[in-house]
Amino acid sequence: MSAGAAYGTQPDTIAAVLQATGDAAMVLSYAEDRACAALALNRFGSIGSTRLDWHGAEVLRRSTAYDGAELRSLLHAFAGRDELAVVWWGNLAVPSIALEARVAARCADEILDCGPECWIHLMDSDVLIEFQDGEGFTAGRPPR
Repeated sequence: MSAGAAYGTQPDTIAAVLQATGDAAMVLSYAEDRACAALALNRFGSIGSTRLDWHGAEVLRRSTAYDGAELRSLLHAFAGRDELAVVWWGNLAVPSIALEARVAARCADEILDCGPECWIHLMDSDVLIEFQDGEGFTAGRPPR
């Protein structure tokens, strides 16, 4: 099965996020997901299958906390007013979403409950936040 065919086949995984955000989140198509990934995730190498290689990237903050409060703190610290955020989880079967960063901050717990890793790209600020369950967060700018 191709990545495009598998993409978004597990939307129930993010049902709690979509319910918490109401109509404030948009589920991205595979083409939209890949276009957004080209601006952030795809600019990194990887370590293993789901961890980003931050070598060559500007790291703005690392945190060993791994809860919604810390994600809210990062979003408030780095997102501009009304900034769009794109959220990916570690499995292409789980569709990515786009929503305002302030809404993502409000739903931080639900976002983190969807899987053991996720990435949030703040589109205007060009800041990527990586979450690895049990390890914490890294926030920084993708390599050029």
